Amino acid sequence: MAQVLCHLDDDKEKDPNLIVGFDKSDDAGVYKISEELALVQTVDFFTPVVDDPYMYGQIAAANSLSDVYAMGGKPLTAMNIACFSCSIDSKILAKILQGGADKIKEAGAVLAGGHTVTDNEIKYGLSVTGTIDPSKIITNSGARPGDVLILTKPIGTGILTTAFKRDLINEGELQQAVNVMATLNKNASEAMQKIGVNACTDITGFGLLGHSYEMAEGSGVEIKIYSEKVPLMDKVIKLIENKAVPGGAYSNIDYFGKWVYFEDSVKEDVRIALFDPQTSGGLLISVCKEKSLELLEDINSKGYLKAEIIGEVLQSGTQKNIITVI
Repeated sequence: MAQVLCHLDDDKEKDPNLIVGFDKSDDAGVYKISEELALVQTVDFFTPVVDDPYMYGQIAAANSLSDVYAMGGKPLTAMNIACFSCSIDSKILAKILQGGADKIKEAGAVLAGGHTVTDNEIKYGLSVTGTIDPSKIITNSGARPGDVLILTKPIGTGILTTAFKRDLINEGELQQAVNVMATLNKNASEAMQKIGVNACTDITGFGLLGHSYEMAEGSGVEIKIYSEKVPLMDKVIKLIENKAVPGGAYSNIDYFGKWVYFEDSVKEDVRIALFDPQTSGGLLISVCKEKSLELLEDINSKGYLKAEIIGEVLQSGTQKNIITVI
């Protein structure tokens, strides 16, 4: 939901029950129903990133569900959104929808229906509704100076899927990215809810640095990223050297680059990797230092993806660059 530009009349009265809207580019909208219950709502869909229709359905569903997890919510219902050409075998659509349905079931949510339209280009995703206690919402704008930053998935899905489309890697070499994209952020979300954290966002199309900027700007802080601590998928640096870089990475550099300062020691290919647009990426969690190791251990005990401490939150200064990469 965060990657939508909205223009509304500022004079219009806002509904006081809309606790989280689009004003700080958060991951999902939150609407309070009672003092104990609020709805978390999001929507996302995109074109295929892999050839296997079943895995594409899994990845698209995991990506859509991630926004609810980033807010600390529990997915409740999901509705399919699909664009499909009548000239393509309907069995392909069936596999996509089956992949999505299986991922929804894994999340403990219920598929409640959906909508399809005729389109020459395949697109699939979900509209997801979840629930949350209004007093326990985790936004992207609560990071505090002294916090450390935990990233729960490695970076590189944009690079690897681009390389696969250009025949620079084979299916076996793409599998790491497929596994990462299809993995729910459920376990990490439950772990951070249990321990209590200050802020969270999921890393998607704006890349690690773009979403870090949104967290820093929304929280009124600065962020320092330790580039050597950021987990990268296999072959990412080599593929960047071979020019397997998606256009979205350069768009992210053009837009967010003015707020990012790189120390001279950070190599150019690493800089590009940190702007790489992710599909169904991990959570970026801002948590007080005293809780960080316990949270890290809890997350890493529940799956094969290795979370890492990749940075820290600093007091806001007067400088233009609010993200520093060392």
